[in-house]
Amino acid sequence: MEWLLDPQIWISFLTLTVLEIVLGIDNIVFISIQSGKLPLEQQKRARRIGLILALVMRVALLFSIKWVMGLTTPLVNFAEWFSITNPKIVPYLILSGRDLILFIGGLFLIYKSTTEIHHKVEGHVEVSSTTQKAVSFTSVIIQILILDLVFSLDSVITAVGMVDQIGVMIAAVIVAVGIMLLSAESISKFVNDYPSVKMLALAFLLLIGVSLTAEAFDQHIPKGYIYFAMAFSVLVEFLNIRSQKKALKKIEENQ
Repeated sequence: MEWLLDPQIWISFLTLTVLEIVLGIDNIVFISIQSGKLPLEQQKRARRIGLILALVMRVALLFSIKWVMGLTTPLVNFAEWFSITNPKIVPYLILSGRDLILFIGGLFLIYKSTTEIHHKVEGHVEVSSTTQKAVSFTSVIIQILILDLVFSLDSVITAVGMVDQIGVMIAAVIVAVGIMLLSAESISKFVNDYPSVKMLALAFLLLIGVSLTAEAFDQHIPKGYIYFAMAFSVLVEFLNIRSQKKALKKIEENQ
């Protein structure tokens, strides 16, 4: 138990917890948008199930750490398939199990976000009323499950790269998902209440999908750039919403 008194352990724990929360924001946004398609009485349940599945997957992957790390070894070599010998191209044509999961997950995220954006641009009416038939609860959970796997893999590999103690990793993941569970309702309400924010969230998911796909081919886009762009966009949208509220208030006062 002496490791509990090691300040380095606590620094690693706090750092990893913050990183897990940041990585989990993408998860919450996707879960919020998907659960928003369900009847109102099912949405909260879907969000909770989605985040609990994310927790279970992360902890399970941490316990099977050898298998997870094995996913980074070469699995498919397209360079050999097509007899490509150019040393500058070959590394990008060798895919591991992790790369394949990131590639498939990235394509799935690009497809889902593009489809949702297209529906909004074309003016499709969203089904969120209890009087209308919504999409299947099971289909929403399955889609959340698929993306949970992708985000969990990224989360676990990040944890393994930062900390050696499995206990610290699990504790950080549990705390991070607990905070996500507490904040999921407010984030979901905010995303669903404002159509412009929902469009912005879909654009974020599209960006993340592109990032995951690029990551599969060793084209690393620094996450700091992505999250800075997101934070800046959210700030601008927040100012825009605030200015609109003030304008509406003035109109109401003048009437």
